Amino acid sequence: MAAKATEIDADGIAVRVSSPDRVVFEATDTTPEFTKLQVVEYVVAVGDGLLRALRDRPTALERWPKGVREGMRLTSSQGQGDAFYSKRVPKGVPSHVPTVQVYFPSGRTAEEICPTQTADLAWAAHMGTITFHPWAMRRADVDRPDELRIDLDPQDGTDFHDAVDAALATRELLAELGVRAFVKTSGNRGVHVFVRIQPRWTVTSVRHAAIAVGRALEKRHDGVTTAWWKEERGSKIFVDFNQNARDRTIASAYSLRPKPGAPASFPVSWDDLPGIEDPRQFHLGTVPDLLASQGDAWAEIDDVAHDLTPLLDLWAEDPTEMPYPPDYPKMPGEPKRVQPSKARKESE
Repeated sequence: MAAKATEIDADGIAVRVSSPDRVVFEATDTTPEFTKLQVVEYVVAVGDGLLRALRDRPTALERWPKGVREGMRLTSSQGQGDAFYSKRVPKGVPSHVPTVQVYFPSGRTAEEICPTQTADLAWAAHMGTITFHPWAMRRADVDRPDELRIDLDPQDGTDFHDAVDAALATRELLAELGVRAFVKTSGNRGVHVFVRIQPRWTVTSVRHAAIAVGRALEKRHDGVTTAWWKEERGSKIFVDFNQNARDRTIASAYSLRPKPGAPASFPVSWDDLPGIEDPRQFHLGTVPDLLASQGDAWAEIDDVAHDLTPLLDLWAEDPTEMPYPPDYPKMPGEPKRVQPSKARKESE
């Protein structure tokens, strides 16, 4: 018989947790099983750090209500798979959870939650949320990002350590431009570099800044590429500049990922980054204690909001537009969205 619902205290607010004994993550060779209640307790334990990443941001919820199992399908909407993205406020959202209207490149709109307190996170976890996907803007202005995101994505033939090397090169480049960057593991093989910026520029300008950073990295690091088409990337680290396009999101700091062992996207110091042998060491069972003992490596991320001008100056040196994600409408100045090998065949 399933355990009855229980309540958990989230900074003074009681949050109901149904089916607390449901196994969300099965045991692995190195980790025990983790239940739904433990997932909720996790987001409460890391609440300060998680809120630093999410506060006042429109946030999509990646929900796995049946738990994480091999072979389950993740879809873009509820009802089509075992797990899904909630890009709209779920029914029954508590009154303490703020929301804001956002719009997508398609022109459609949606109300999304904007967490501001630990109880908002606990409720989302009770609803089956594993990963929080915040926008780069805050609800005060959903058209002006206050965050630049450099997503370093290992391609075939590369691994986490290659992504670390690319991240260190990214830090050096940004430091030369007077920009302080922060870094975290992705919760999988990649590395994410974040920069707080002044919310003065459009989404398009921030995306152009990310492209410029990627191109500058290509010139100084032969293991990095900005090639949009996978067939052209080779065994390199891809700078996914389109993670800065409107409505694109990256798993937040401290978010769990739907992988065996409940790994987390974990902020680390630049000094500690090179010494990480396996990013899977940061998981539901270890992160709360690490955060309590070491503190949050991103504690100062909101202290400075940078001027984007030095990065846009880089863009001005080569303002060649790059392809947008395939579900986007055709964008101004965008090249043809044709796979290079296919384009060659069509021209023959």
